[in-house]
Amino acid sequence: MMQFRLEKRREPSKVMVYATPVVAVVLTMVVGAIIFSLIGYDGVGAVREIFLTPLTNSFKWQDLGVKAAPLIIIGVGLSISYRANVWNIGAEGQYIIGGLAATWVALATHGMTGWWILPTMFVAGMLGGAAYASIPALLKTRLNVNEILTSLMLTYASVQLIYYLVRAPWKDPMGMGFPQTRIFSEAARLPTLIPGTIVHLGVPIAIVVALIAWFIMSRSVFGYRMRVVGAAPHAARYGGFSENKTIWLALLVSGGLAGMAGMLEVAGPFQRMVPGFPTNYGFTAIIVAFLGRLNPLGVIFAGIVMAITFVGGEVAQTTIGLSSSATGVFQAMMLFFLLAGDILIRYRIKRVVPAAEVRA
Repeated sequence: MMQFRLEKRREPSKVMVYATPVVAVVLTMVVGAIIFSLIGYDGVGAVREIFLTPLTNSFKWQDLGVKAAPLIIIGVGLSISYRANVWNIGAEGQYIIGGLAATWVALATHGMTGWWILPTMFVAGMLGGAAYASIPALLKTRLNVNEILTSLMLTYASVQLIYYLVRAPWKDPMGMGFPQTRIFSEAARLPTLIPGTIVHLGVPIAIVVALIAWFIMSRSVFGYRMRVVGAAPHAARYGGFSENKTIWLALLVSGGLAGMAGMLEVAGPFQRMVPGFPTNYGFTAIIVAFLGRLNPLGVIFAGIVMAITFVGGEVAQTTIGLSSSATGVFQAMMLFFLLAGDILIRYRIKRVVPAAEVRA
């Protein structure tokens, strides 16, 4: 019987760093097809509709851009935070608070006109997300409370805040009883870039954010600080980098970018605040960050891949009757295979030669 063991590499494999995300996607497609076939669905058809139809159907390309934009922006912020070894799991809550802050500006300026309304919403969204992220930062630096728990728990508080606001103080009096705000005025909506489509200004903004983040992380003292503190905390302290300051910076940047994504979503596709605004973009962006190897440029491609699963999942619901939760199954498998494959970066699989063969 053949036996294998893991042998540590002398240096991390650069090939496996970029190969494992591709392998994770391929394994997700193969295993997903098998699993859904076993439970009575057309497994091959499910993979085709989820992963291929959004690319081959030109009418779905605009959906890909709109879905990928918030994933890229939030994923970029999380990649910066995770590089510093600061584990912000509550980007969904910061995304929600950013959307609520932008909604407050839109409602306060309802009926007004002026170019300044959208920039004000933009700033409010970023400040709202950063302010919400400052709560875990404060608890971590002052009381050493784990940021994973606090950021995650605050997400559920933000969801309840939406439910309260759209059912009471912000409820549209002309909304026929539905829990939603009034629709934003024209000055508070993102302009459409391509006439006849839903592609809005947030799509190119997401690409610009990723490019700026890549430049900052690779060419600035800020990026160097994040990388050093995350990789070698003792060396960072010796070099004069404050760990607490880095925690604050990481959480404020990731929270601010999540809030920016919330503003772009509420002013773009939604154009009003509704209970369905929490779309799990903040949680999915965690997968995006790791699939993109915590590199802002990689996050762009990872965001597109995850957007494909979102759009393809919607297609599969109508074409082959797949459940809406199928998208989450594929995304979870992708993260599992990615994290499992990461061990091959530092280790190689080596066959153990039996003693009998050695003697022979």
